[in-house]
Amino acid sequence: MGSSQINDIYVINLDRQPDRLAAVHCELARIIDAAGDPLTRRLIRHPACDAQADGFVVSDIPELVSCYTLSDQLFVEPQPQTLPAGFDLNRPIDISDAEAAVARSHVDVWKKIATSNSSYALVLEDDVLFDHRFGSLVDKAWGELLEATDDTEAAFDVLYVSYKEVRYGAPKVLVSPSVYRPERGLWYLSGYVLSRRGAQRLLKLLPCRGPVDLWINHKFRDLEVRAVRRSVISQRVDYQSTNLYSILPALSQIGVLNDETPGTFNQRPSVFPLFAFGATDSGLSSLAMALSMLGYRCCSDLDDLPESELSALFHGKASRRFDAYVNIASLTSHIPRLRQKYPSAKFIVLVGALDDLGSAFDFLHTLGDEVLSLSGDDSPSWRLLCEHLHLAPPNASYPIVPDIGLRKIRRHGADRSTSRTARQLRHDGSPWIVPPRYKWTGIDVNPSNVPAIGKGLWVRFHDDLNVVSPSRWMLRDDTFPGNLGLFRPGNVTMAQEGGTNLSVREESLGVRDMSAAAISSRGRFHFGRFEATFQATNVPGLVTGFFLHRDSPRQEIDIEITGDRPDRLLVNVFYNPGSEGAKYDYGYRGSPVGIALGFDASKGLHTFAIEWGADEICWFVDGVLVHRRVLWDPTPIPHLPMTLHVNTWPTRSRELAGRLAINALPGTAYIRQITVNAINGDVEYQQSPTVFALRSEQELASDSL
Repeated sequence: MGSSQINDIYVINLDRQPDRLAAVHCELARIIDAAGDPLTRRLIRHPACDAQADGFVVSDIPELVSCYTLSDQLFVEPQPQTLPAGFDLNRPIDISDAEAAVARSHVDVWKKIATSNSSYALVLEDDVLFDHRFGSLVDKAWGELLEATDDTEAAFDVLYVSYKEVRYGAPKVLVSPSVYRPERGLWYLSGYVLSRRGAQRLLKLLPCRGPVDLWINHKFRDLEVRAVRRSVISQRVDYQSTNLYSILPALSQIGVLNDETPGTFNQRPSVFPLFAFGATDSGLSSLAMALSMLGYRCCSDLDDLPESELSALFHGKASRRFDAYVNIASLTSHIPRLRQKYPSAKFIVLVGALDDLGSAFDFLHTLGDEVLSLSGDDSPSWRLLCEHLHLAPPNASYPIVPDIGLRKIRRHGADRSTSRTARQLRHDGSPWIVPPRYKWTGIDVNPSNVPAIGKGLWVRFHDDLNVVSPSRWMLRDDTFPGNLGLFRPGNVTMAQEGGTNLSVREESLGVRDMSAAAISSRGRFHFGRFEATFQATNVPGLVTGFFLHRDSPRQEIDIEITGDRPDRLLVNVFYNPGSEGAKYDYGYRGSPVGIALGFDASKGLHTFAIEWGADEICWFVDGVLVHRRVLWDPTPIPHLPMTLHVNTWPTRSRELAGRLAINALPGTAYIRQITVNAINGDVEYQQSPTVFALRSEQELASDSL
């Protein structure tokens, strides 16, 4: 760096991985040594705020406003041909824990620089990769900056040496051959030179609103910001980032993101099988959910295992479906046998304050480090569990769910049989989908004992959709990556014969060349029966959908009819684990099956229904059961509140609905009525999620009295 007067080099350890820091320090030492004056500079590691540490709470960071908006994002990176008319620019977006920790780490470094004796400091994150001409390029820019000012102690506030320019280019003014002044439009606050004056100014501009690299763009007008003509430090691609970008769902909705590649679960356990036992109400169901979030295919809360799984487990067969077993009562007496069969297995015991778990558990305590013992008095966290399993904690809170207790497996098959044969289509590969196996039909359990759920917790309505009530329904004006169209309220029209038409039209809208139609419920539901009478479109490439859906984590239960095959019903389930707010969204195919209808759903009205319970999902056509799924057939049952949707849209996927027949547009689906009988998902109630049953008309009538 020759004549560069950078006295302190701060390395921000965002991911707390020593191998990264060692590489950064080695590279910096080489550059400094090449500059010929290594003694005038100090290399300092600054330990970052860790979003995965116990006790991390975003609201405890006074320098940070954890909520921002799409408008804030579009100021930095405008999307001139993307924004739908009427989209809510001020809809709040909550930053992720990782984004909060990154912001806190940078603010902490600013405080150090603001009170230091150094005029300038180079601030680096720990995943940087240096350009081979880094030293000479920074030297050249530095000399030009010093020549342009008489105040060598504060030639600028911030100098970007590492950045990513926005898609359509950052507005800028060239101030020298190697340096420009940006007005906005620079992402990645991963490598920059900060003056002492700049640090002081940044601290006065706090609080930081949203992600720090977004917020600082809004403050360029209050700072002297410069950037080298091209980024001379990049981010390493061979390291997996632990950051989660909170803006991505909003960008997907307005059509900025069009990537249809499947989400992949990057972390797979290497320690298995795993067995967990414990006392009643000690948090076993929460532990099972936590293991699922860590990538285990976890079977839990059963009195026994299906015979095929039990045999495979005891004989060490590769046909075993699961790699974690939590609260399986029949395994308790076989703990020594399991230990002998699987010498590398891990065990977890959850005990209550006064519980004596018996001699089988006494044996576990002789195994030493292979057993993790957790007390019911322990506050749940990832630390002990992840240390035991040699896994990194996910970027989500430890899940707290009600204890389900022991569910009894049916030994004589289901009470109801379906009237159609389902043909399995291509499934996502994730830890939460059981791969196809011969004769595997999931885990069917007896219905739970159901105490009454009180008045006000049930929602029941029959809507003929002659008028789309704004208090009940929302007309969508967004999109999603796999959708070739932009949903527009104007594509939802009243039909002359009553009901509603949903249309897809060829229409140039900037972000999309087609418009589509979608209606979503304003309220959420948590188990129930959902029924719609509709006539699907028969235009190839279009999809008519009636489904339940949620994000964070994504879960979904689908009915779809595609325009290329209106004689076939597609049913599908997406499952991702976690409690409310967990940012899991893996997979884009889900676990679909095709069912022959025996008629053309585009030629007339038919009634389709989803019956969603805690331990099973049933699909009906014209009152006849056509498909049924139980636990792990092939996914767990979605367990969190979801909204109800009906839509018609053009898909990118030819695999799903065939090649789009543009010449056949407009295409229209006709929705005649929707009936809902379900638990209100927006009301908190002190019941286990297994407590569910559809109630009789008489009970519903008594509630309305």
